[in-house]
Amino acid sequence: MKRLLLVTAALAALASAPVQAQTADKILNSSYDIGRELFAAVNKAFVPAYKTSTERDVTIDQSHGGSSAQARAISEGLEADVVTFNQVSDIDFLVKQGFVSGDWQSEFPNNASPYYSFPSFLVRAGNPKDIKDWDDLARDDVQVIFPNPKTSGNARYTYLAATAYALEAFDGDQEKVREFIGKIFDNVPVFDTGGRAATTTFVEREIGDVIITFEAETRGIAREFGVDRFDSVVPSVSLLAEFPVAIVDKVAEKRGSTQLANDYLNFLYSEEGQRILAQHGNRVHDEKVKAEFADQFPEIRLVTVEDVFGGWEKIGEEHFASGAVLDQIYGER
Repeated sequence: MKRLLLVTAALAALASAPVQAQTADKILNSSYDIGRELFAAVNKAFVPAYKTSTERDVTIDQSHGGSSAQARAISEGLEADVVTFNQVSDIDFLVKQGFVSGDWQSEFPNNASPYYSFPSFLVRAGNPKDIKDWDDLARDDVQVIFPNPKTSGNARYTYLAATAYALEAFDGDQEKVREFIGKIFDNVPVFDTGGRAATTTFVEREIGDVIITFEAETRGIAREFGVDRFDSVVPSVSLLAEFPVAIVDKVAEKRGSTQLANDYLNFLYSEEGQRILAQHGNRVHDEKVKAEFADQFPEIRLVTVEDVFGGWEKIGEEHFASGAVLDQIYGER
């Protein structure tokens, strides 16, 4: 990959760089709301591995929130060296703001997405409401928990996955699709701003019959709060959620942290990094690690934003822009 081929250039840059830039030993990872525990585990493995290979002590700081909110924070002054988001569009926002290179998806493997997931369901133990698929979320007797799609990338995937299901179920009838999504929205008692707050609502406040979040998070909730309290439900179809990563070039170049940032993100593609990602419920690309965890990940049919919606740019214009479909559905409630 391009960044991996720049060793000579990097050495030359180090030779001529200021002392502070040569010895950058700390970076900030700006990430999505529910990625705290995942990246705490990644950092715990990366720091000693980096020490062994380079004899350098480094620190990885974390900042978490709604993915879109994190992107805005960077544009407003948060000095993050790398981003590990859950939406391509949030990195594209930083490209437009001049913080990230326009060809960022070519700088790391798999379009700069080291792992992926999809919106899935977590219900109360025994699944008392017999929730099996997206159509159950529109029933009058079901309370649904997921965050606000206006502030949470997690929730945007939920909205889009439910819309993709409805487009198939209603043969593309837009009026019926909007009515279906509206019924689901009506069943949400509170729209939290991010995925972690939604988890608190569902688990600690015990509100709702089902929480919709990434498959990885459903596993994490059960693991943290008790597998005997919840059941995972994988719907018949869902939306591929890639988790893109990028170096925030504008910040990293100023702080002299580009090489460390590059090494950190490449660690996510290593066998050790992929195993940590899989242990936290994420689906990965490394074939050896995939085989190790194959029995933990049930088969599911995944559709993509490109196939169903025409890509993120079109989604932004048609669904998430001011006055677009999402606003219209909210306004009808």
